Amino acid sequence: MAVSFTLHGLGVSEGIAIGNASLISHATLEVSHLTVAPRMVDKEIERFDQAVATVKKELSMMKETTEHAPAELAAFIDIHAMFLEDPELVDKPREIIRARRCNAEWALVQQLEQLVAQFEQFDDPYLRERKFDVRQVVERVIKELLGHPSRAALKGGKGLKEETQVLVAHDLSPADVIAFKEHRFASFITDVGGATSHTAILARSMAIPSVGGLENARALIRNGEMLIVDGLRGIVIVDPDERVLEEYRLRKNQIELEASKLKRLKSARSQTIDGVEVALHANIELPVDIPEALEGGAEGVGLFRTEFLFLDRGDMPDEQEQYEAYKKVVKGMAGRPVTIRTFDLGSDKDLHPDSMRHDRVRTNPALGRRAIRLSLAEPQLFQTQLRAILRASKYGPTKLLIPMLAHAHEIDQTLAALEQAKASLREEKASFDENIQVGGMIEIPAAALAIGLFLRRLDFLSIGTNDLIQYTLAIDRSDEQVAGLFDPLHPAVLMLLAHTITSAEKAGVPVSVCGEMAGNPVLTRLFLGMGLRIFSMHPSQILKVKNRVLKANAGELAPAVRRILRLDEPAKLREALERLNA
Repeated sequence: MAVSFTLHGLGVSEGIAIGNASLISHATLEVSHLTVAPRMVDKEIERFDQAVATVKKELSMMKETTEHAPAELAAFIDIHAMFLEDPELVDKPREIIRARRCNAEWALVQQLEQLVAQFEQFDDPYLRERKFDVRQVVERVIKELLGHPSRAALKGGKGLKEETQVLVAHDLSPADVIAFKEHRFASFITDVGGATSHTAILARSMAIPSVGGLENARALIRNGEMLIVDGLRGIVIVDPDERVLEEYRLRKNQIELEASKLKRLKSARSQTIDGVEVALHANIELPVDIPEALEGGAEGVGLFRTEFLFLDRGDMPDEQEQYEAYKKVVKGMAGRPVTIRTFDLGSDKDLHPDSMRHDRVRTNPALGRRAIRLSLAEPQLFQTQLRAILRASKYGPTKLLIPMLAHAHEIDQTLAALEQAKASLREEKASFDENIQVGGMIEIPAAALAIGLFLRRLDFLSIGTNDLIQYTLAIDRSDEQVAGLFDPLHPAVLMLLAHTITSAEKAGVPVSVCGEMAGNPVLTRLFLGMGLRIFSMHPSQILKVKNRVLKANAGELAPAVRRILRLDEPAKLREALERLNA
């Protein structure tokens, strides 16, 4: 009789899934060392080259299918394709095959371990995490060499319906997760990965419960075993007893019923019980995200992260390409406001990740030349983007948002650059919105504390809570080792948020929150009590937040929230928040 046990990881996509385990093979564990006869060495190298070529072709085909997938997936596939062009991954195995007269699979695994060791030496967490991408690329090539490509592995669990399968893997590559667009599984869980991994991104976009960072799930779980995946609590229950199973079935049904009810709110006016209007906007990465934003009932785009147009392509799109992308978003929103953020490159999002690698390991990239600092240091690059945004502004209400501001002179230089872009377009007699509004991201504590500098110079503000928390608490939000210390409810974070919102309200300057906190329904009443009236979030969260707005009384919340903000003990603060939401 099987013994039930529980695995603890990181919940990366909320919800509950109940199904049978379908294990995905870990190809590098299946590789044996074989000696190749001298006359067969060239044939073995040819077999290796053919496998690499096949995987390249598969990645190219999958890139074409990412039009409606989450924005980051195309970038991840580009990274994998880039690795397949790297001599360290392609040429070195050929040399090993010839020198040691070994089989291609073995040669590739030997080189993989060398590369992984190099990546583990990097100080930058983003670069360290790229070792998983290298492993995933090698997995695909080895599966091709072994005769069972990755896609076939996704169809495990013989005799089981796809919707009852929980995929269990050490990790899933972008190419693997793209296949989820063709299949419908109950859930997937992985040994590695966190909230920002590509599996997590896809899970959230498809509303599939998912847990990552389980460490040994792939080794401990057997094919076909019954699993309960709790994406909220970050736990996986293996072979649950009937009592636990029934409890989770009831919870799962309740969650699905609530989600169905929320769809009725799409056309409801977003205002509190006491008549306070609250704008709910969407965060997007690419033009293809617009249908999802509209389906979620977004009243506008509060944050268009333009850097996802650029990532990992090795060059910048020219002005016309950018213009077409911005125009598509502005026209797609059909008169609703669109806030376009200038590119936030640097830190974990590099335009040229390879060329910057050596510089990045010697510095802390999150504190380096990124976002507006990089834009001002590359004036030609900045002019190209500003001109493209201005040209698109004639198709609907468009706002310009500047990331990572800390100094007044950064705003002054940005406004001067904007005037230069306007002047060049006037000379060409190109149409654009002469009065385009310019706003700034408040995501550095210095900006929040010296808020007057920005209120006097800008038309609106947008608080980026992800970076604000990171910089306030000195925590790298991409580092799994300190993920537990990333606390949105730290008293210092709440004080900065309240100070920014109150100061903007007094000055009559619109302010929004566009980080992860805005899309967390648990925090909706807290923000309303602070005075926040514009929220921007992932489209899938809009109706959940709207539901909280419709049931809130802003006037009654304000004094309660003021009392909460006077608390500095974390336990008491959380208790007070629970009472606020009761």
